[in-house]
Amino acid sequence: MKILFVHQNFPGQFPHLAPALSARGHQVLALTDAENTRPSPVRVVKYASPAAVPGGHPLGRAYCDMAQRGWQAARAARALRDRHGYRPDVILGHSGWGETLFLREIWPDARLLVYAELMYRTRGQDVGFDPEVVPDTDQARIRTVARSAHLIQGLVQADAGLTPTRYQADSFPPELRAKLTVIHDGIDTARVRPDPAATLTLPGGKMLRAGDEVLSYVSRSLEPYRGFHTLMRALPRVLAARPRAQVVLVGAEGTSYGAKPRDAESWKQKLLAELGDRLPLDRVHFLGRVAYADYLSLLQLTRVHCYLTYPFVLSWSLTEAMAAGCQIVASDTEPVRELIRDGEQGRLVPFHDREALEAALICALSGDPAAARLGAAARQAILDGYDLHRHSLPRQIAWVESFG
Repeated sequence: MKILFVHQNFPGQFPHLAPALSARGHQVLALTDAENTRPSPVRVVKYASPAAVPGGHPLGRAYCDMAQRGWQAARAARALRDRHGYRPDVILGHSGWGETLFLREIWPDARLLVYAELMYRTRGQDVGFDPEVVPDTDQARIRTVARSAHLIQGLVQADAGLTPTRYQADSFPPELRAKLTVIHDGIDTARVRPDPAATLTLPGGKMLRAGDEVLSYVSRSLEPYRGFHTLMRALPRVLAARPRAQVVLVGAEGTSYGAKPRDAESWKQKLLAELGDRLPLDRVHFLGRVAYADYLSLLQLTRVHCYLTYPFVLSWSLTEAMAAGCQIVASDTEPVRELIRDGEQGRLVPFHDREALEAALICALSGDPAAARLGAAARQAILDGYDLHRHSLPRQIAWVESFG
């Protein structure tokens, strides 16, 4: 088959699937944003980066921006068709940025598949979950409805959709859910595995080793959607109780999912100012974004990994921490409960209960007698259902090829 992947940040969720399909003899091509410089495992063509749409009502701005990106992707698709005679049999694109919106008009005979990551909802998700950040107001709910339009349109137009977890599939309305197949992106458990010899050298020269009293936290950005503010407010008590503990935080200072605070340039700056001298900064290490090898070493050496999230998209960092055999303290929120049962694969605490989080982290750092059992069970859960080569990739390949 001729298979076209579409993703503004390709390979995105497809770093294994695209080359695997190519290796099976399919002609694989990817369409991506002109500003995307990430290495690609397959041949790539690019569309012009969309310009921001000026003016208009704020409620329509999100759809206009997504439609503009869709238009640019469609223009590039039309050039592929008219100048080069390219006609894919299957198109698989991420629907989150609007790139697939108009591809049906360029190639009406192609099977259109979408990676349907999440549907925004007005209840039971981020709106109102954390009143400090996303209040439960009519305005917030109306804004959420407005920014869902392109996601609904993308799935309505598609022949089928792929989503990584049951929680994320269930975020879509029932009348569209039947189009979705749940297959996780997959974890390479041969690479992401426990390593008792792991080390990590911090920017100041201090070396951390497996066995050290290390608390790790990883997020694309240091923001409330991933519980950064909750963890930071717990740290003074945790570090006072564990004077030898070191905290290592990985993530950019900006935001990926929410807004920056109204009274500071970033959530990191806001929390540092709020906590002041109660936080021993010589034992709290902000690494920003790091190379994958360093990130993996951190997971392999940490004594406890903290993962907190709103009811939202599940992070790869949780599944990779589980595959690395980490002892995990996580938020008792719906996407986490799909992988972890309290006391079986990790410890779960209510997202907003700072005292419970403090107690769980102190217990884990001090040497939870169940740590080895919990870490082994966490890894086994990934081996049993989320392993890239045993489960996810074979199922993804079969799913795509079923539309040939």
